[in-house]
Amino acid sequence: MMRYPSTLAAGLIAILGIGQASAEEHAPNPPRQKWSFAGVFGKFDEAQLQRGFQVYKEVCSNCHSMKLVRFRNLAEEGGPGFSAAQVKALAETYQVKEENDKGEVVDRPGRAADGFPPMYPNEKAAAAAHGGKAPPDFSVLAKARTYERGFPAFVFDALPLTGYSEQGVDYIHALLNGYGDAPEGKEVPDGVYYNKYYPQGQVIAMPPPISDGAVTYPKNDKGEPVVPETTDQYAKDVAAFMAWAAEPHMMARKALGFQVILFLILLSGLLYYVKKQIWKPLGGEVHGLQPELHKTF
Repeated sequence: MMRYPSTLAAGLIAILGIGQASAEEHAPNPPRQKWSFAGVFGKFDEAQLQRGFQVYKEVCSNCHSMKLVRFRNLAEEGGPGFSAAQVKALAETYQVKEENDKGEVVDRPGRAADGFPPMYPNEKAAAAAHGGKAPPDFSVLAKARTYERGFPAFVFDALPLTGYSEQGVDYIHALLNGYGDAPEGKEVPDGVYYNKYYPQGQVIAMPPPISDGAVTYPKNDKGEPVVPETTDQYAKDVAAFMAWAAEPHMMARKALGFQVILFLILLSGLLYYVKKQIWKPLGGEVHGLQPELHKTF
């Protein structure tokens, strides 16, 4: 009869051992960053979104598409804050493929209503150019990527006023900063790179996409960059831009949510007042009913 507890104990030890080994192979959780758009009252920083778009345009767009974003979105409220004229001029620098009246595919200058044209004609061509796997589209990547924070952190993330849903941008920022030399004993096959925060074995096919000084930011009156031209800053800016691309109407949604909550609070107060007025003539006896009414029931 004693063999069953022994077998159970052995099974638990084996499971815990496997779990521990698996945990050791996993990448560490990305460190949490401070984002202007985090929280209930957060909002996007226009200057940061403009810098993030510059990083995307000059670096990331060479591989990654952004099919769900239109040029005109860049001029919409709550976004990077470009003017309509700037958007029109930007769109015209791109060539967009279109069928003419004869059914021929021709190139024409982009318009504000067009989406960002992809670097490759189709996914197979993109995969062929990148070792068999097409780079992911940037449109909603900031929402698609996340990680588990575990207990009790995830409980605090779910709180109404202090909720935190920026794990995706934390991951993007960490990934762009996670390249480096592999630790001793870690084998990195040829053709891939070590990245501390990449969840699949900490080896990634994408080479380091950006480095210090790769993008020249606008200068201030003294001729100095408005922010540091470092990998860390580039990563923060492009991650913020990707967060906006994934949810361009975030600020309007938050404003509407706040208005709805305020309305519900006022409505609750009004309903409570009405309830008090309706039951007041009954004298406020036990359960709001007079003794005569109790006898009736």
